[in-house]
Amino acid sequence: MALHFWCYFMFFILVVFLLLWGFQIIFLEKFYDRMKTSDIQKVAAHMLNIYGTENYEETYDELAYDNDLCIVVVDKYYRTVYSKDLMGNACLVHGFANYTSAFISQIRSSKTGTICGDIMNEHIRTNTLVYGTVIGTMDNPKGYLLLNTPLVPVGSTEAIIKRQLLIISAILLMLGLLLSIYLSRRLARPIASLTKSAKQMAKGNYNVQFDGGSYLELQQLAGALTYAAQEISRVDTLQRDLIANVSHDLRTPLTMMKAYAEMIRDLSGDNPVKRAEHLNIIIEETDRLALMVNDILDLSKLESGGLALTPSTFGIRAKLSEIIDRYRGLSAKTGYHIHFTPDEETMVTCDAGKIEQVICNLINNAVNYTGPNKQIFVRQINTPNGVRIEVQDTGAGIDKENLRMIFDKYYRSENHKREVVGTGLGLSIVKAIMKLHNYSYGVDSTLGKGSTFWFVIHQDKKEETHHAGTGSH
Repeated sequence: MALHFWCYFMFFILVVFLLLWGFQIIFLEKFYDRMKTSDIQKVAAHMLNIYGTENYEETYDELAYDNDLCIVVVDKYYRTVYSKDLMGNACLVHGFANYTSAFISQIRSSKTGTICGDIMNEHIRTNTLVYGTVIGTMDNPKGYLLLNTPLVPVGSTEAIIKRQLLIISAILLMLGLLLSIYLSRRLARPIASLTKSAKQMAKGNYNVQFDGGSYLELQQLAGALTYAAQEISRVDTLQRDLIANVSHDLRTPLTMMKAYAEMIRDLSGDNPVKRAEHLNIIIEETDRLALMVNDILDLSKLESGGLALTPSTFGIRAKLSEIIDRYRGLSAKTGYHIHFTPDEETMVTCDAGKIEQVICNLINNAVNYTGPNKQIFVRQINTPNGVRIEVQDTGAGIDKENLRMIFDKYYRSENHKREVVGTGLGLSIVKAIMKLHNYSYGVDSTLGKGSTFWFVIHQDKKEETHHAGTGSH
């Protein structure tokens, strides 16, 4: 990788050298000629604009000195109106009538009324740039403006520049070589370190630290990779716990089913009462096992987007009353008391089946974790933002460190026990359904006093919401 960076730097340095040599040596003379031509054209345009104004001769004198020009202005009869010689009688348009007549003839025969070119000046043994233009129009000329400026030979200048460039190029090449080696190593080192750490993370070492060096972008990448490693480590640990817990939950009904089947075979086969009792236990454990498998499948479909919402409009108070009525048999059998505090009937639009599943899962969770008094409180609270549903237990509560994981499907509470109802995946399903509806949800808990799980059915489905809390209880 360092070699690649070094090659890029050296390529850049070579391109800079080629541009420098090209413009300073190869194109120097052409660049100089274009600049002189452009300058003399601008001066001529300015002179034409001020010709005939008061004190224009003084301005012409200044332009001649500033631009190293010889200037001759003649009228239409070729009589000299103004002249300025800064070339020591070597100006082609000053003092040489044959040149002046020839230039004017070229101006008159041109299509634009302007001539510009360089010719060899035998008097000073160098090229001279000549510029001429008509004053007025071609049909009715008032006179002619002729300018002459020497072109400095650039050959000797090129030789000097070449020597300087050779020295400068050698110095810059050495500095560029050293700088490219230093920068390529400095850039490649943190990237190589990140790659090495990423390979360690791929092998299962999630405690690896990513070092991004001193570059901001690499530091941000290292931070993101470190965070990813921590999250993967947490998920991996929780997934192992899930497998262990699910394996335990699956093993228990299977063991009981086998044990009672053997009891029927060996002991109670001829006893109708005992046989019926043992068969009922087998049926209950089979139902529990089937419910657990169904919950796992439902959770998988919800998280993968395999289940679509089927919205309908219904009264939430009536739905809550209907659900709580179903738990009367459990209350009578096990001594649990479910208290319902309704609010005014409110029509809501959502997936009734999914919301019913959420409410049942929260009640099941409260049944499994409420205190010895077996009290559970369900409340309907109408708010401007929607209908808030609360399910409160009187159990041991949840500490703050575990609150953020409480809806996570990989999390198990330290108070985990065999559920009275449900499969232990209820809160994970609640989270998935809430996210599918884009509803707010969360949990408030106080150690020693219990927990209150809640969610809000928003009246405005377009309202942006966010959820509070993560993990499973």
